[in-house]
Amino acid sequence: MKRSKPMAALALVALVGLQGCASQRSESALDDATAAYQQVKDKSEVLRSAPRDVIRAGESLGRAERLAGYIGTGPDVRHYAYLSQRYSEIAAEHAKLALNQERVTKLDLDRQRLQLALREAKLASVQQQGKFIEAQISALASQQSDRGLVMTLGDVLFDTGQADLKNTASRTVLKLVQFLQLNPRRVVRIEGYTDSTGTPEDNLRLSRERAQSVGDMLVDLGVKEERIEVVGYGDQYPVEANASERGRAQNRRVEIVFSDDKGKLSPAR
Repeated sequence: MKRSKPMAALALVALVGLQGCASQRSESALDDATAAYQQVKDKSEVLRSAPRDVIRAGESLGRAERLAGYIGTGPDVRHYAYLSQRYSEIAAEHAKLALNQERVTKLDLDRQRLQLALREAKLASVQQQGKFIEAQISALASQQSDRGLVMTLGDVLFDTGQADLKNTASRTVLKLVQFLQLNPRRVVRIEGYTDSTGTPEDNLRLSRERAQSVGDMLVDLGVKEERIEVVGYGDQYPVEANASERGRAQNRRVEIVFSDDKGKLSPAR
C-alpha cells in the first residue's frame, strides 16, 4: 500500500499536466479566433458583403469564451473557437471578392467611357475630315444653277486617244470616293466629253469609255454601282472653241455631276 502513493501522485501530476496543455491549446485557439474576429467585426466593407458570417463568428466566439470558464470543456472551446475563426476568414474572403468585383465593374465602366470618348473623337475627326474633303471637292467644282455641283476632271488624266486613267488620277478620284462615303445619300452622274478631232462616232465611244473608267475606279474603291450613272456626249457641249489646242484640251474632259444631299440628280442633257 505504501508503494501505491508515489504512483498516485505521479498520475495526478500527469493529469494536471495534460489539463494544463489542453488549457493552453484552448487559450491559443481563443486568441486566434479573437484576433480574426477583431479584424472583421468593425470593417464596413466586410459587414456589407458578409454580415451573416460576421454574426456567426461573433456567436461562436462568445460560446467558446463562455465554455472556457468550465473545467473539461477544452475540446468544445477549441471547436467553437475554430468555427469563429473560419467564419471570420470566410467573411474576409467575401469582402475581398466583393472588392475585386467592384474594381472589375469600375474598370468596365472606365473602359466603356474610354471607348465612348474614342468613338466621339473618331466621329469628330470624321466630321472634320468630311468638311476638309467637301472643301476640296468644292474647290475643284463649279456651281451651275441648272445642273448643281459639277467637278471637272481634265484631259491630263488620260493619254491622248485613250480611255484608261493615268496613275495621277487616283488621288483626285480618291477624294471623290471619300466625299461619297461621307455623304451616303448623294449619287453622281459621270459625263464624258471630247474635242472635235475624229469622227462623231469615235468621239462618242471615247467619251463614254472615259466616263466608264472613272465609274469603274469608284466601284473598285467601294462606291456602290447604283450610285453611279455614266454617259458620254462625244464632242457635244464644248466649253471652248476647238480652233486652238488650248480650246481642244478644255473640251477633252470628264465632268462629275453631284446630286443634292437627298440624292436628287439633275436631268441628263
